[in-house]
Amino acid sequence: MKSPRRITLCFMIFVIYSSRATLNLNLESLHPFILHEHEALSEESLRQKRAVATSSPAAEEFTVDIEISFENASFLEPVKAYLNNLTFPIQGNNTDRVTDILSIAVTTVCKPAGNEIQCSCETGYRWPRERCLHNLTCQENDRSLPGHHCNCLKELPPKGPFCQLQGDVILRMSVRLNVGFQEDLRNTSSALYRSYKTDLETAFWKGYSILPGFKWVTVTGFRPGSVVVTYEVKTTTPSSGLMRKANEQVMQNLNQTYKMDYNSFQAVASNETKFSVIPEIIFEGDTVSLVCENEVMFTNVSWHHVERHSDIQNGSRFFIYTSMLNNMTSVSHLTIYNITQADAGEYVCKLILDIFEYESRKKIDVTPIRILANEEMKVMCDNSPASLNCCSEDNGNWSKIEWKQEGKISIPGNPETDLDSGCSKYTLKADGTQCPSGSSGTTVVYTCEFISTHGARGSKDIEVTFTSVANLTITSDPISVSEGQNFSIKCMSDVSNYDEVYWNTSAGIKIHKKFYTTRKYPDGAESILTVKTSTREWNGTYYCIFRYKDSYSVVTKDVTVYPLPLESDIMVDPLEASTSCRGSHLFKCCIEEDGNYKVTFQVDSLSFPAAKEIHGKQVCYKFNFMANFISLCQKTVDVFCRFTNAANNSVRSPSMKLDLVLGENITCHDPIIGVGESGKVTKRLCQFSNIPSSPGSPIGGIITYKCVGSRWMVNRNDCISAPINSLLRMAKALIQSPCQDEKLPTYLKNLSVSTGKVANEISSSPGSLGAIINILDLLSSVPTEVNSEMMMHMLSTINIILGKPILNTWKVLQQQQTNQSSQLLHAVERFSQALKSGDSTPLSISQKNVQMRSMAIKSGHPKSYLQSFVFSDSDLWGNVVIDECQLENLQPDSSIVTVAFPTLKAILGEDVQKKSLTNSLVMTTTVSHSLTMPFRISMTFKNNNPSGGRLQCVFWNFSLANHTGGWDSSGCYVKDVDGDSVSCVCDHLTSFSILMSPDSPDPSSLLEKLLDIISYIGLGFSILSLAACLVVETVVWKSVTKNRTSYMRHICIVNIAASLLVADIWFIVIAAIQDFRYPLNKTACVAATFFIHFFYLSVFFWMLTLGLMLFYRLVFILHDTSKSIQKAIAFSLGYGCPLAISVITVGATQPQEVYTRKNACWLNWEDTKALLAFVIPALIIVMVNMTITVVVITKILRPSIGDKPSKQEKNSLFQICKSIGVLTPLLGLTWGFGLATVFQKSNAVFHIIFTLLNAFQGLFILLFGCLWDQKVQEALLKKFSLSRWSSQHSKSTSLGSSTPVFSMSSPISRRFNNLFGKTGTYNVSTPETTSSSVENSSSAYSLLN
Repeated sequence: MKSPRRITLCFMIFVIYSSRATLNLNLESLHPFILHEHEALSEESLRQKRAVATSSPAAEEFTVDIEISFENASFLEPVKAYLNNLTFPIQGNNTDRVTDILSIAVTTVCKPAGNEIQCSCETGYRWPRERCLHNLTCQENDRSLPGHHCNCLKELPPKGPFCQLQGDVILRMSVRLNVGFQEDLRNTSSALYRSYKTDLETAFWKGYSILPGFKWVTVTGFRPGSVVVTYEVKTTTPSSGLMRKANEQVMQNLNQTYKMDYNSFQAVASNETKFSVIPEIIFEGDTVSLVCENEVMFTNVSWHHVERHSDIQNGSRFFIYTSMLNNMTSVSHLTIYNITQADAGEYVCKLILDIFEYESRKKIDVTPIRILANEEMKVMCDNSPASLNCCSEDNGNWSKIEWKQEGKISIPGNPETDLDSGCSKYTLKADGTQCPSGSSGTTVVYTCEFISTHGARGSKDIEVTFTSVANLTITSDPISVSEGQNFSIKCMSDVSNYDEVYWNTSAGIKIHKKFYTTRKYPDGAESILTVKTSTREWNGTYYCIFRYKDSYSVVTKDVTVYPLPLESDIMVDPLEASTSCRGSHLFKCCIEEDGNYKVTFQVDSLSFPAAKEIHGKQVCYKFNFMANFISLCQKTVDVFCRFTNAANNSVRSPSMKLDLVLGENITCHDPIIGVGESGKVTKRLCQFSNIPSSPGSPIGGIITYKCVGSRWMVNRNDCISAPINSLLRMAKALIQSPCQDEKLPTYLKNLSVSTGKVANEISSSPGSLGAIINILDLLSSVPTEVNSEMMMHMLSTINIILGKPILNTWKVLQQQQTNQSSQLLHAVERFSQALKSGDSTPLSISQKNVQMRSMAIKSGHPKSYLQSFVFSDSDLWGNVVIDECQLENLQPDSSIVTVAFPTLKAILGEDVQKKSLTNSLVMTTTVSHSLTMPFRISMTFKNNNPSGGRLQCVFWNFSLANHTGGWDSSGCYVKDVDGDSVSCVCDHLTSFSILMSPDSPDPSSLLEKLLDIISYIGLGFSILSLAACLVVETVVWKSVTKNRTSYMRHICIVNIAASLLVADIWFIVIAAIQDFRYPLNKTACVAATFFIHFFYLSVFFWMLTLGLMLFYRLVFILHDTSKSIQKAIAFSLGYGCPLAISVITVGATQPQEVYTRKNACWLNWEDTKALLAFVIPALIIVMVNMTITVVVITKILRPSIGDKPSKQEKNSLFQICKSIGVLTPLLGLTWGFGLATVFQKSNAVFHIIFTLLNAFQGLFILLFGCLWDQKVQEALLKKFSLSRWSSQHSKSTSLGSSTPVFSMSSPISRRFNNLFGKTGTYNVSTPETTSSSVENSSSAYSLLN
């Protein structure tokens, strides 16, 4: 070994301990150089260290292994202690070269163990891997695991090496300096930072250079906490003792001004811990093993869950086991059973040994088992294969996939599983034997369960519904009917599970759903086809079809319909006629098609055969009536004909009337119309009158003649042109047709074309106009969807009949007092509600006399509905606006349709006040789905008469005028008038006086405005007064509830005030919302009505409780009930009864949606008389309280012997008497006037008085129920008055005591004094009653009387 300047020698000592040998060794004189050298200084170090920073050139460093054998057992520990106490470096005194000993470390110790010698390594050292492979370790016959170092061998290897240093580790260390932290220490470029770093690193290098395998040390930063220095040291794993020595060296080499804290040294090893997780992919339910290995001989390992901020302890799902491997490696196992997603996160394995902290972290993810499968399937029991498929979304190490089933029937299948792909298929084959009768539609749950290698289980249920091929049975009896009769066919299935049931004709045309109903039962289903009026179209074969997926079950039934004319198709002549008592008259009944009918004429009780006559397609049956058949003259004879078909079914014609008159009274003669008396009015079918018509297409309708002088004059002409009459007959047949919805589009097109051709005839024919309206009304009743083309044809027809040339014809209809204009508007609304546009594109149709706009509402956030209409020929315009918040309340896929008419206003006529309305558009807006919430619509009209008077917004109310329709202004108001434009808003209003009144006053009337003002002001005072009453009761509660009677009285007063306060708040909020025209949710309206009803009833029942309690205290003197029982009864009566009444009322009426009024949030009157659920209890309680008041006053005025309540009890009874005496009449008057408003057209005075008294009801309770109470006054005076006021009060009460208010000499005065406590055995009030209180009490007494 050569060194340019000095030799550094490191002793690595190997110690052999033997009990048989002895050695005399003076340890005090022991010096490293005189020790026995087992091995020459030939082992140069495998590494070269960085020299300590000095001015000298770098020195060479060597490691020397030295073996020492001891023969005395006592020598080992003293030697180790001696070496540990040495101070390094040890300076050498060799003159040739300077040799310094940097450190001495014990590496290997061999000890006898029985017959063996065990050689173990000291901390930081381990046997080389090849020694562990070729030598027995201390664990019996157990060689170390491949790739592992061992710590103990059973014998000393014959040839070195000894225990070696472990691999390099980076120690992350920290130490605290007890000096103030400065912000410059955060800045790596600051002078302070560099100064600290240089000084500290110099001390660290000098101190840690004694560590075996030391490489380098560097300061990484500073942080607050005094000053915490963080630094890293690269070395081999040192022993705790050696590390402490190194730290001491650091302390010695650092300037004391840094105030380093020796006890604050901490170290964390960077690469001492191995962390593994099994399995790598973790599923919920797996058993997971976390393994933490530290090459440290220490088993105190802890586990920590970072996200939960908690240490892990052994439990039902967590198990920790730590052991030593080969006496050199600490192995800790954390086992998590049935792991869940909540267990996911970062886990920390930590081992702390002295200042060393060994830590390793691992984050684990827990994946739920996600299985893809169809949750529902339908399988037909026809032996066809059906596959159930399950696949895992995640590739996992699956051990198996199992299938299970659960249900009433057992149908096994064959599984096919591919574990690599994570999929399994289960094939079913169900036949009729596996699906017995009655089990069709049964659902069996099949479960595929995935099981992982580590125990996780995930399953997916598939509901399989097994359906048998339906066995259908149909009505067995033959069905044979005649036209006009009804029939029904019942089709029954033994299967209750199906996708669709429908009926077909023999031509394959589906019958409309309105003709049949379908019901499902647990063990089957049935469909009934019902035809109320059969026609020849119903003759044929009908198919009842049950469809399930692609399987159809069909059964047929033949229906025979025998021809027989319908009563409406039999044309009779005459409708009315006259003849002389000796004359005759020809009667005939005609039909359009010939048939094999037997026809007879019935005259009173006589029957006569008819003669048949054919004119083209028309067949007539005639009978010449002779007046001498009837014995009496001057009477009216009813004549009708009867048609009987081959099935022996018959139908009678409309009745014909014949007046027999004296011959000398006849003045009018006509060969077609007949004879008649002067002034006689007779009706005939137009085709049998003087009006010409072609035989092939007869005209329709009725014409009325009147005998004027000697001539028949046309009195009214309701004839219908032949084309329109033909369409009318077809429309009547269409609505009875089984395929009416399929025929409707073609019919609407034909109607539009035909109406255009006969427009000139319509302008002079009210009958034709009325027929077209009847046709539209009939067609609008067909339950089918209307498309844009059908809507266009319908509006084309309306455009013609609303043209200005036909307005005069409309006036004729108006003069005849028909409601056909309302009928037309209703038909348009029904068509609009049935309109379905193919897509979301707005539909627009414009004609000269009618325009239509529509918009489909899709899910999401619809835009505002804004539609404008301009009719230049009529100089009219208007628009409709519905904002977004209203549209959001509509059901998805709803349609809004607005139709505007410029001429319909003149046709619809006058308003209810018989005042002419301004000329403007009529706009009808409909929504396809029923509205579940109130709806607000804004409209703007052009006003062509800007100075014509007060404007009024109205809507057409179809229910007015005995359901013939009329203009109604309720719910609509004028929002703004700007020049020639009028803005209207339609909504529903309410007012306070409708609390008991079924009639709502006119919102625009002076009475309505007056009631609103009284309601809002009065309710405001009432709410404030009730709140004040509750505050006062709270303040004086302890002072006024010292006895049981007073306590119960104030309990009642508080609950009366609280209930009335809540009811008034509910009422004023709802009234305000509706008065300001905000739409109110229907559910909210029901809730408001319920709570108002409940709390107002509670007011009355608490009044009843108060009265009954007073009655009990005065009448049942000797009976005593505990306070708790009285309270239980009071609360049951005060809240239980109102709740029961309110719940029963809403439960009985709300399912039919007749709980509230249509235009107000209060109990319904018109439909259900639900208002009686409030009126009857209220009035009964008022009468009971009045009766109790009379009984109590009588009892007080005539006390009985022995009735001597205590002074305080008497005072309470007196206050109760005053309260009942004042409150009950007031309530009685209030609700008495309310009862008066129930009656229709009640006088306005009752509305005003009722509103006035009811609105100020809370104020009366505050004054008479609370503040009038003398004990309340005294308590308030005592709590809030000044001493001067208290002195005056004492004088006043003294005066009251000494001076009676009434002289006892007068009998009347004696009664007053007895009532108010001045004399007599019933001194129910204290003697301190002042003149003021007597005056108030006298007022109460006057109210009682």
